Amino acid sequence: MRVPGVETWALPTSPTTAPAGGAPEASPLVGEVADPAPVLRLPGPVPARGRGVFGYVEQPGPVLGRSGVLRRFRVAVEVGSGEQVPAFAATVQAALAGPGSWVDGGGLRLQRVGPGVRADFTVYLATAATAGRMCAAGGVDIRVGGRPYTSCRTSGKVILNLDRWRTSVPHFVAAGVPLDTYRLYVVNHEVGHQLGYRHEGCPGAGRPAPVMQQQTLFFDGCRPNPWPYLNGRRYTGPRR
Repeated sequence: MRVPGVETWALPTSPTTAPAGGAPEASPLVGEVADPAPVLRLPGPVPARGRGVFGYVEQPGPVLGRSGVLRRFRVAVEVGSGEQVPAFAATVQAALAGPGSWVDGGGLRLQRVGPGVRADFTVYLATAATAGRMCAAGGVDIRVGGRPYTSCRTSGKVILNLDRWRTSVPHFVAAGVPLDTYRLYVVNHEVGHQLGYRHEGCPGAGRPAPVMQQQTLFFDGCRPNPWPYLNGRRYTGPRR
């Protein structure tokens, strides 16, 4: 299915979204204002369908990773989704840069490219209706309860569902997991499929979930985790 781009966008000089995690912050001093509670899901209605056309990022990004094969990607957002291309691209960049991303193994490099440069795959943010059509065209059914629910990967396309991008999933929300963490997970999970990885299961109750576990559907006793590498080592579970 051909999905033409109708806009190109230049990114700001620095990402607007950073990976979740890191060292815990100290408690605020007397008189200081505490950090706001993390955003678990965005309020308001989510557009169910868009125009079926996409705006693309024009500005290339730096090469991510130290060594290995270089795979190039583009980033696109559906027109009518209500999401801004630069903000989405910054989150994708943060997810793929890590630390903890797919490039940490030393055998892979990734780079976002602009128009006119051959790309190995494109990361799309699409409304549920468009995501459902694009995934179905690639042989993937993302419906749950008859409605497009999950995201998917088809040949050369990483397709992220706008519903999940804005509202996460109920078990992430119930567990108090920030929306930013879910977003990092879904980028790395679907890009993992593009890189040839298949689904994995929870390796044990209370342990981090592998990034290739279908965390959008269940934790299965594991704890949420958005990264393929933990403590510098590839983290996996039993194959599904």
